[in-house]
Amino acid sequence: MANVTMSVDETLLKRARKLAVDQDTTVSELFRDHLASLVERDDTRREFLADELDSLFEASTASSGGARVNRDALYDR
Repeated sequence: MANVTMSVDETLLKRARKLAVDQDTTVSELFRDHLASLVERDDTRREFLADELDSLFEASTASSGGARVNRDALYDR
């Protein structure tokens, strides 16, 4: 497991230590759990958005009619 060094407000750290004692755990464990939850929520959000985008693509009736546009034409002003 990797070590992380960070700066934390003293009051916040004291409160976190008290919370850790109350929950019979450590500040490190609280931090790991929070990071894991944060990442999991982000993964879920990204998966949801990707599914929504897929649904929009499938429902779309838009078509290029087979036309191809090159990069220079896109940026031609």
